Amino acid sequence: MNSYTAMRASEWLLRKVLVGPPLMAFLRVRVEGLEHVPRTGPVIIASNHLSFIDSMIIPLAAGRKVGFLGKAEYLEGRGITGWLKRVWFGEFGGMISVDRSDARAAARSLEVAEEHLAGGGAFGIYPEGTRSRDGKLHKGRTGVGRLAAATDAVVIPCGLTGTDRVQPVGTKGLRPHRVTVRFAPPVDVDTRREQHVKTRLYRAITDDVMDAIAERCGQERSADYADRPGPGAPLG
Repeated sequence: MNSYTAMRASEWLLRKVLVGPPLMAFLRVRVEGLEHVPRTGPVIIASNHLSFIDSMIIPLAAGRKVGFLGKAEYLEGRGITGWLKRVWFGEFGGMISVDRSDARAAARSLEVAEEHLAGGGAFGIYPEGTRSRDGKLHKGRTGVGRLAAATDAVVIPCGLTGTDRVQPVGTKGLRPHRVTVRFAPPVDVDTRREQHVKTRLYRAITDDVMDAIAERCGQERSADYADRPGPGAPLG
């Protein structure tokens, strides 16, 4: 068995046997609206962001591998440690590495996402740009609108509840608490294309996404952006 086959087999084992089912059962994950998520082909899943564990819950709930942008160092390393990191973060977690220390590479993050979608993948994005630390749903940054306008991907808003209780910001380990994942119908990007262009189009798509998320997560909304994430924060 070559290294590629071994890594894919390890991913399947983690997702389908060792981690996926026990985690879903431990958190009593309830999934609503799964019928809206395409089984194949390019799709953007845009979600609110409450906890580090969100990026594990969304792919398990969606039933397909979902790529999220993350720090390149999570996938680096040699020997068994490096291999385990690539299996856990890259294969099981679906992380797509971006060198956050290189400003030009970080600026290419949406291009990296476009390439992933062009290959028929599913891509996850948090329009708020970082985890909500005050519990509010903040104004969405227009990266999701730009990405939707630049691709033919289906855009599925997603509302998460309960993950902030599973792993509050600043804590380690998981606490038992029910988690609900609600997928919304696709955003009508084509209609927005007929109504707007450029920056107004990006904002209109983003606002539609955030409205759909708000209907499904129950968070109080804020008209302000969340504090801009630093180099180590999740991309969105």
